[in-house]
Amino acid sequence: MAEEGGSGVPRLRSGGDLGPPWSWPGSGELREMIISSELLKANPLGDPAERPVWIYLPPAYRESLTERFPVIYVLQGMTGQLDMWRNRSPFRKSPLELYDELFSDPAVPPTILVFVDCWTRLGGSQFLDSPGTGNYHSYLCEEVVPAVDAEFRTLAAREHRGVAGKSSGGYGAMVTPLLRPDLFSGLASHAGDALFEYCYLPEFPQVVRSLRDHYQGSIERFREDFQSRAGISKPGDGPLVNVYAMAACYSARADGIPELPFDPATGAIRKAVWERWLEWDPVRLMARRHQAAQSLRAVYLDGGRSDEYFLEVGAVAVKASLEEIGVKGVHLELFDGGHGGIEYRYPIGIRFLAEALRAD
Repeated sequence: MAEEGGSGVPRLRSGGDLGPPWSWPGSGELREMIISSELLKANPLGDPAERPVWIYLPPAYRESLTERFPVIYVLQGMTGQLDMWRNRSPFRKSPLELYDELFSDPAVPPTILVFVDCWTRLGGSQFLDSPGTGNYHSYLCEEVVPAVDAEFRTLAAREHRGVAGKSSGGYGAMVTPLLRPDLFSGLASHAGDALFEYCYLPEFPQVVRSLRDHYQGSIERFREDFQSRAGISKPGDGPLVNVYAMAACYSARADGIPELPFDPATGAIRKAVWERWLEWDPVRLMARRHQAAQSLRAVYLDGGRSDEYFLEVGAVAVKASLEEIGVKGVHLELFDGGHGGIEYRYPIGIRFLAEALRAD
C-alpha cells in the first residue's frame, strides 16, 4: 500500500526493491566504466568522446578472487544507446535481466559481458571506422578491449573473446572478428544486416518518394527538418534515417559527406557508390576475408521467418558463404517472428558463445 500524507496524497519513498514485474532480483553484478576516448575525439559529427561501458560480472566472478573468465562484447542495434539495455517489452524481462537469469544457471559457463556504446547522432556507426561517423571499430578494439582486460579478470586471448548483437549490432558481430581475428574468435548475430540487396535496397525507392513529396528532393532538407523536431515523428522517417546513416558508414567521402547509393531525384542506382556498400556486406566479406573466417571457433546466426528486412535470408546466405570456404559447425536457427521483440533470443546466442569460449 502506498504511504499517504495528511492530505491523502501518496508520499514518495526511497530505497527498497518492489520486485517483479518492475525488476527481477539479480545474482550477478553490473559495473560501469567511463572511457575518455582519444580515437573518438574530434569525430566528424561532434559526438561525445567520453563513453559509458557496462560490464556484467556473473555470480562466479565474486566467488573466486583468482579465476579468469571469457568475455563477450555485446553490441546494440541501430539507434541504440547504452541505457536502453534496461528497457523491457510488455510481459517480459529486460535484456539485462535475461542475461543475469542465464548466468544464474550453474550449467552455463560463467562469462563476462561487456556492453559497448557506439551510438552516433545519425543513429549508429555500424561499428566501423568511417570519415562520416568516426573511428568506432578502432574504439572498440583498441580502447574498450584493453581497458576491460586491464580492469577485470579476463582471459585476454582471442580464443576466449567473442562478440554478439542484434540487427546493426549483429552486423557488428559478424564483421568485427573478420577485421580483427587477432582479438575475437566467436560471434553471435541475431538478424544481423546481411545480403544488402535484400535488406537495404527496398528502402531506396521509399527514400526517393519521401524526398520528392516532402523535401524538394533534398536529403539535406530532411536532415534540417529532422534535427528541428522530435525524432521518428513523421511518416517516412525510418527509411530516411537508416539510409542516410548507412551512407555515412559505408560510402562517406573523405570530407565526411555521405554519398547516397542512388540518385535522389530519379532513384537510379549509382553503381560505384553501391559497390562500396556491397564491399561491406558480410556475405561478400566472409568470402574475401576467408582466412579470418576460417579461424572462427564459433558462429551463431538466427533470424525471424517474417523479418521485415529479410535478414533471415541474409543469415542463410552468410552461412552458405562460410560453408563455401570450408567453415564447419555454423549454427543457424530460423524462428517464427519478425525483426522486433526478439530480445528473448539473445541469451540463446550468448550461451552458444559461452560454451565455445569457456576456459580450457
